[in-house]
Amino acid sequence: MQVDARGLTFEVRTGGPSDGVPVLLLHGFPQHSGEWDEVVPALHAAGLRTYALDQRGYSPGARPEAVAAYRIPELVADVVAVLDALGVDAVHLVGHDWGAIVAWAVAAAHPERVRTLTAVSVPHPAAMAHALGTDTEQKARSSYIALFRKPGKAEKVLLAWHATALRRMLGGVGDRPRVDRYADPMREPGALTAALNWYRAMSRADLAAVGPVAVPTTYVWSDRDIAIGRTAAEACAANVTGDYRFVPLPGVSHWIPDAAPAALAEAVLARVAGTA
Repeated sequence: MQVDARGLTFEVRTGGPSDGVPVLLLHGFPQHSGEWDEVVPALHAAGLRTYALDQRGYSPGARPEAVAAYRIPELVADVVAVLDALGVDAVHLVGHDWGAIVAWAVAAAHPERVRTLTAVSVPHPAAMAHALGTDTEQKARSSYIALFRKPGKAEKVLLAWHATALRRMLGGVGDRPRVDRYADPMREPGALTAALNWYRAMSRADLAAVGPVAVPTTYVWSDRDIAIGRTAAEACAANVTGDYRFVPLPGVSHWIPDAAPAALAEAVLARVAGTA
C-alpha cells in the first residue's frame, strides 16, 4: 500500500490479520522492507498485524534531494506521521541497522507511540559513542562510514562494475538472487545517493539527542557482525531504563533478518508477549 505523509508517499508492505496488534518494521541500509519477508510469517501466525515501511529515500515517492532532509529528526517525524496516517496510536516497533537507529530515537522521543522496542544489530547511539571512544576495534569496524559520507566517491565505488562492491557488502544476506533483490534497486537513478544521505546527514548532535529508552526493549546482536562489536553491544543496556533483554546470536552475520529470521521472530514475539 501507499501512505501519504508529510508531503511524501511511502511504500508500506502490510500483512497479518486486519484486527491484529500492530507491529512497525524499519529496514536498514542498503535494503528495503523486503528484508522482513521471512520474519513476518511467524508474527502473522501469532495474530499480529505488520507494517513494513520503505523509509525516506527508499520509497521512490519519498526521495528529497537535500542532504539535510535525511537527518534523524526527519526520519523520526516520518515514522510518527505514517502511524498517524495509518490511524495507529502505538506499535510494537522493530528496526534493523539504520532502522534500529530510527527506532531507538522514536522510542526515546515518543514513548507513547511505542509499546515495545526490538532493536536489531545496531545498539543505542550512546552505546556506539561509548564504543567509538574506548574501543579501537570498533573504530576500525566503523571506518567505512567515512567513505559513505563522501558525495560522488561513495556512489562510484559501490556501483562500479555492476555494483560489485555493493554486492560484496551484501554477501551475508544469502544467495545471489537475494543479493540482487537488494542491490538492483540501489542502481536506480538517485536511489543510492538518497540512501547514503542518511550517513551524510548524520551528526554527533542528532545522535547525542537520542535519550534513554523507557519502553520494554530487546536488543538482538550477532557475534559475526562486521560493523558492531561486543563493546558497543554490551554498552547498550546502560541506555534503557525499562525492562531490557540482550539476545546475542552466535555465528550469525550483520544481516540478521535474512540470516536468522526464525531466531529474530522468536525474540520479537517474546518481547511482545512480555508486555501484552
